[in-house]
Order: sequence, then C-alpha cells, then structure tokens
Amino acid sequence: MKMNYNILFTSNSRKQFSKLTKDIQKRIVTYLETKIISNPQLHGKSLVGNKKGLWRYRVGDYRIICQINNKELVILILDLGHRRDVYT
Repeated sequence: MKMNYNILFTSNSRKQFSKLTKDIQKRIVTYLETKIISNPQLHGKSLVGNKKGLWRYRVGDYRIICQINNKELVILILDLGHRRDVYT
C-alpha cells in the first residue's frame, strides 16, 4: 500500500500562500493533492546550487520550493510565489 506524504508549510510560506488570490490558492492545493502527495519526486525537479537538496514544482507561473523527507513522509513547503520572485 502506497503511503501519502504529509504537506507542511513554514510560517513564511503560509504567509506567502495567504497573499495569493483564492484562484491561485485553489490551483496550488489541487496540484499538491493530486500530483505531489503520493509521489513528490515524480513531478518535481531537484534544484542545484545554493538550493541543492530542495525540490521545485511549477503551477502555471507560480513555483513551490520544498524539502522532501522520505523517511518521515513529509513535504515541507519552504517558499512559494510567482516565478519572478521565488528564486531571489
């Protein structure tokens, strides 16, 4: 039986999420629940450089930056926002 991951937000990423429009919030939640929760490595991209060890997901023009803990089945959302802002 495949176990689902738990998705957690840092306080900073929760604040960023709350600033998004309701439409974008809904798209992100749907994406997380349908694509990421069961197999986070399947749809994401591992990052390099100073973000090595983190994963990136694309939802339209928005990006979600996460840390994945496979041992504890946890996806920790560290950063999210528009693609022009999220990597700075």
